[in-house]
Amino acid sequence: MNRIIIFLALAVVLNSCDTALSSSKGTVLARVNNEYLYEEDIEGIVPDETPPRDSLMLVRNYVNNWVNTELMIRQAKKNLAVQQLDLESQLEAYRNSLIIYHYETELIRQNLDTLVFEEEIESYYREHLGDFELKENITKLYYVIIDREPELEETVLSINALADSLVLDSLEAFCKDYSRSYFLDTATWVRFDDLLDLIPLETYNQELFLKGNRNIRLDDEDYIYLLTFVDFRIKEDTSPLDFERDDIRTIIINKRKMDLVKKVRHDLYEKALQNGEFEIYHK
Repeated sequence: MNRIIIFLALAVVLNSCDTALSSSKGTVLARVNNEYLYEEDIEGIVPDETPPRDSLMLVRNYVNNWVNTELMIRQAKKNLAVQQLDLESQLEAYRNSLIIYHYETELIRQNLDTLVFEEEIESYYREHLGDFELKENITKLYYVIIDREPELEETVLSINALADSLVLDSLEAFCKDYSRSYFLDTATWVRFDDLLDLIPLETYNQELFLKGNRNIRLDDEDYIYLLTFVDFRIKEDTSPLDFERDDIRTIIINKRKMDLVKKVRHDLYEKALQNGEFEIYHK
């Protein structure tokens, strides 16, 4: 690091003499009581090829932060009780927790079976059916958004009049070239609130709206929106399996993680007990 930059930063921060102090440990950049910041302590904080002005800013900020931190530590030591300053046990507990966390994470990475079969998902769903109450209205639908052109609207309406087996494929071919946006995945449940973020529907009662509408046509200044509702579930109904599938898979995998860690802890304990690696003294 350029010594001139460091010296300039020291002068700006401390408003002192033109040259930095020196000691047997090297150039001193700052002091707070008996604590010193040396030039070697800030090696590497300025990336290579950093412009001098930016380098000066980085060094100055670092020195300022160091001074403020040391002042706060000194003040804290004056005002905290002895018990509050005894951090060794807390640091040791935190260190041990980190070591165990990293070990268990590695165990999970190496040994966890993340393959969840459909039968497991369905079984979990049946056994915990009471846990799957919908918190919101959901629907299956498809929609097309097109420019306000009568010819485009007429084409979409004619496609919608086809047999159900032909509609989606025909719409996809049309939408790739002519729609502003579209959604044709009728196998996926969509949160009704999310739909409202995309389509300017106006409804004061979502439940009644879903029960009373299948095909919707509306427009604004720029676009025409054509929607067809295929299915829906109302809030507080039992949530359908295909809406919960991903969450159930996550639940199953998380349970496997817990079981794996529990088994490793149990096996470790039993092995150590058999080998006489520990003793517990009861009063």
